[in-house]
Amino acid sequence: MQDLRYPLTFTFKIGTLANDFTATDATGRVVAYVRQKMLRLKEDIEIFGDERRSRVLYNIRADRWLDWSAAYAFYDARGTSFGKVARKGWRSLWKAEYEIVDHHDQPRYTIREENGWVKVIDSLVGEVPVLGLLTGYLFHPSYLVTDHRGREVARLSKQPSFFGRKFRVDKLAPVEEVDDDRIMLGLMMMILLERRRG
Repeated sequence: MQDLRYPLTFTFKIGTLANDFTATDATGRVVAYVRQKMLRLKEDIEIFGDERRSRVLYNIRADRWLDWSAAYAFYDARGTSFGKVARKGWRSLWKAEYEIVDHHDQPRYTIREENGWVKVIDSLVGEVPVLGLLTGYLFHPSYLVTDHRGREVARLSKQPSFFGRKFRVDKLAPVEEVDDDRIMLGLMMMILLERRRG
């Protein structure tokens, strides 16, 4: 994903069985179409360059099937692995926390949910008839990406929308180009997993 103009918006498709979303930049240009393959024991995500799905840019694949501690490897269009994202164990039960590593398995970035209570309240209110329909407008979890020195480099936040289907990515500091791709793929995988959790 080259020449990204922030903020980016992730908009999930509603009314389809697949867990798909479109990523657009600040100009409204589609920069990626993310498709999660259905009915797989091992996660297999395809990232296309457009909504017609004419060209695969990246793949994200789980290293094991149906496992809480699975890592999700990033592959470019040639099939070369260049990093991965993994949930940080039991610590992630309360506040989501993921680690992004490079192709040498060296930690590069951490994604942390900023306030665990927002997700809890969103889930509880979502169970109340009628009021549950409004949670997409009331509660907005956000996730902060920091580098290994603690510098904040990006933030993903849920936007007010019906069914909670829109998310925004803001870039807070410059990073290397290959790390930009790792961060973006890490956020894409993380939001697929977190939406499933509720």
